Amino acid sequence: MRKIKTTNIILDSNIEDYLDKRLEALEKFVDSSNPTFLAEVELGRTTKHHQSGDIFRAEINITIDGNAFRAVSERPDLMTAIDDMKDEIINELRSYKGRRQSLVRRSGAKIKALLRKFYK
Repeated sequence: MRKIKTTNIILDSNIEDYLDKRLEALEKFVDSSNPTFLAEVELGRTTKHHQSGDIFRAEINITIDGNAFRAVSERPDLMTAIDDMKDEIINELRSYKGRRQSLVRRSGAKIKALLRKFYK
């Protein structure tokens, strides 16, 4: 499930389509049909009175099977903030996937070593 929240901006179809395209990149790391999957995205302006600087903020919180992942980006342009947020969350998900695979491989190697002792 995906939730989008906006702060101090209006979510038009262009921004929503752009966000959807960027979030499609998460499909290879996350099974979105998983009932425990929840992605909460917040897009907005940090303040209404700034004229320059990092004005736009993009934040994503993903929960999968009780594990939480978070990425935040503040940039001068909303589209750039979305891209940066996507890159950060992909790095976090890639790291988690690698750790999980490494744990499975190490467990398998230990079991194999135990079996070798019994069948020699």
